[in-house]
Amino acid sequence: MTAIEFNYQLTNLSDSLERFALSLTTNREDAKDLLQETFLKAISFRDKFADDSNLKAWTFTIMKNTFINNYRKAIKSNTTFDHTDDLYYLNLNRESSAESPDSAVSVREIQNHIERLDDDFKVPFKMHLRGYKYKEIADNLGLKIGTVKSRIFFTRKKLMESLGVDYN
Repeated sequence: MTAIEFNYQLTNLSDSLERFALSLTTNREDAKDLLQETFLKAISFRDKFADDSNLKAWTFTIMKNTFINNYRKAIKSNTTFDHTDDLYYLNLNRESSAESPDSAVSVREIQNHIERLDDDFKVPFKMHLRGYKYKEIADNLGLKIGTVKSRIFFTRKKLMESLGVDYN
């Protein structure tokens, strides 16, 4: 396959590659960046493409691998290495690490509203906030999963109403 034929076929895949990039990134700008990076790699490594293979599958694989590598790189750049004897690795969310005074007040206010709830609603909700799955909460409290889900749902609704948040 000549370079012109390769580029023509690659350009014809643009729409489907863009949709795939959008499904991976869920952000239009990131999808465009991923698409551009995929085109660059495909053209750069055109000599690695076997003429008797599927160009669409080859470029989709390039895109998927590029996305995974970029994701891993982003996670690694947000990881702090603790140089103690145990060598903990901590993933930091830089945006939430600096708490503003306004958000601290809001957190305290929300926590106060949670503490005022009945234990039947407060306990499952706090467990959910700590990361327990519905099944774990149900098992720990001896409840059915449907009961746990409804209590968490109604707790959210009560909190939003008591905080004056419009949820519609």
